Amino acid sequence: MHIDKSINRPNKVTPVEWRLNLSSPLPRHRVASDGALVLLHVDQSAQGNYSCYDNRGLLLHSIKLRLGYPPGLLSVSCRVPNHTHVRCSWQESVKTFLPAEYLWRPCVVDAALHHCDITQPAFWQTTHFLRITESNPLGTIHTTYQMRLHELLKPDPPESVMVLGEDGFPTRLNVSWSYPSSWPTHTAFPLVFQIRYRPLGSMHWSQSPFVIFDALAGHHHQVQVRAQDEVNSDSQWSEWSPQFVARPWAGQQHMEFPSEVLFPEYTFPDNTKPETSTAKSHSEDEGNLGLVIVLVLFFVIFTTVLSLILIMWARQRRRDHVTKQELTSMVKMKSLPI
Repeated sequence: MHIDKSINRPNKVTPVEWRLNLSSPLPRHRVASDGALVLLHVDQSAQGNYSCYDNRGLLLHSIKLRLGYPPGLLSVSCRVPNHTHVRCSWQESVKTFLPAEYLWRPCVVDAALHHCDITQPAFWQTTHFLRITESNPLGTIHTTYQMRLHELLKPDPPESVMVLGEDGFPTRLNVSWSYPSSWPTHTAFPLVFQIRYRPLGSMHWSQSPFVIFDALAGHHHQVQVRAQDEVNSDSQWSEWSPQFVARPWAGQQHMEFPSEVLFPEYTFPDNTKPETSTAKSHSEDEGNLGLVIVLVLFFVIFTTVLSLILIMWARQRRRDHVTKQELTSMVKMKSLPI
């Protein structure tokens, strides 16, 4: 790179000294016979203010060096959060290090935030094209981006998600939510929703359309909701909403214990009386269950024995009746004259 600024240059060649940012060492260079500075193998570290001094230390001139590159093709992506708005953004494939101007058709550009907006897009068209022009002092390049709006349509997640237990149903959770605020006129463009849920700490999700009927009783659950355009089956599902944690109805469990032992896992150590009391209750329940089993077995055995006795008694009575008939017949036969 040749740096030359011929102002106030005397006809006679005089020795000069070049400095970078007043004191920084110069990159690889050479000074031409006419005092011009030639930089070799320039990179971004060579940028800065170059000053030229004569042999008496007087400033002859200075120049600011700023390196850059021509623009390259842009990487474009677009979001379609509803039927009335498209937002596209871009990233440079080449870092130009130079200010650039962007021209989008048809799009309203915000160059500072690197995005542009299209309002009221023509959804009835199958394919849309964006034409982007990037220009800087070293060149201009055109990028064409093709998109299908009905495939890019992706609502924002549902908002105001609420999950509540229902009295009397220890495995049921009622889930409610509202349409995303970015989805206007939902009566004209309805959404379909999907719920997923899992017990707190589980790695596996289950799904439900509206109401959760098989929640794990007594456990907290994580619940999320997502949405999709109901009419356009090619559209994308939204991201899942933030997680909401809730527990189903706990029944009368809160009335069976004093208030100070409602949450023993936070109030008492593992070896305290509430746990002992719980263990004792389990023992009594097991004893009662054993007594019930013994009574049931006794009833079954008694019924079986009684049935056998009745069957044997009926058979014996039938045999006695047959024997009586045979004796009567023999008596009649003997009384007949020969």
